[in-house]
Amino acid sequence: MHIEIVAPALLALQGASRHPALELLLARGRRTQHDPADLARWLAREFGLGGESLPAGALTALSGGLEPGEDSWLRADPVHLRLQRDDMILIPAAGFDLTQAETEALAESVNRHFAASFSVHVVSPGAWALRAKTDAAIEGRAPLDLAGLDVNANLPTGTGAARWHATLNEVQMLLHEHAVNENRQVPLNSLWFWGAGRLPQKAEGPWQSVTADDPVALGLAKLAAMRHRALPSGAGPWLERLPDAGRHLVVLDALAAAAALHNGEAHAARLGTMEADWFAPLLAALRSGQAGMITLHLPEAGLSIETVRGDLRRFWRRARPVSAYAPGAA
Repeated sequence: MHIEIVAPALLALQGASRHPALELLLARGRRTQHDPADLARWLAREFGLGGESLPAGALTALSGGLEPGEDSWLRADPVHLRLQRDDMILIPAAGFDLTQAETEALAESVNRHFAASFSVHVVSPGAWALRAKTDAAIEGRAPLDLAGLDVNANLPTGTGAARWHATLNEVQMLLHEHAVNENRQVPLNSLWFWGAGRLPQKAEGPWQSVTADDPVALGLAKLAAMRHRALPSGAGPWLERLPDAGRHLVVLDALAAAAALHNGEAHAARLGTMEADWFAPLLAALRSGQAGMITLHLPEAGLSIETVRGDLRRFWRRARPVSAYAPGAA
């Protein structure tokens, strides 16, 4: 059994805590360098989409049980925009609490108002898929990539950008006085458009299963006819259900939001949880022979580390703090 873990933002923020299992996997494994990429580009590359722009909206729709068909889709994620001096700062949904009931009420109002142009579908509170009635020819960055940045300097581009900029303004006016926001400390006062495109004809990869909470990863797995499931609380029970052979991909993306929001305390806490719930059980599975190989992918660092049981005997490669593997570290 070959288990592959992709952990975006694992090296982004580091505290003083040590993580023995993770550090041993990093120290003893064999390293491969590749082009640095964010999670979206890494997924596009590994699932055989090449240099195509990742159609996150259509893939999110597929993961949510919708039929994307030949329609043009976007992601239309709920965000909070905050005026700060001369800038309009974006805070992604990961930066505030948001319930399913709130988002469904907001989506209903959006659908009623924009019925002639598009419809939105709440796949999860922070991930909405938008089905456009005409081509959505825009390029935009994901909200997590823009956390804390000025919206006006990062508006979507492309031949259809002007139309979607106007739609964005109209959405903001609609949500400004919505009843949901009257009771919220951080109002959901805008949507953010990105991930435009139609569903690809196919996706392919080497895995028998994909385990993730990220809807784009789940959509790619579904398109590639792979087994796919939501992320469990940890590796223990998950390992017991895996077959003895094959390759299995796990997307551990809990650190990405903390890194984007520059929340060092949250990043440290989540990395500690990841150590206990995932890396320690996986190391134990490797030592016992339950797992034959573990590969850890760190996409932003352009680094993959592959470890088999025999590599754990390389005692001369001493464990170092996780921060030692960050790009630019000595």
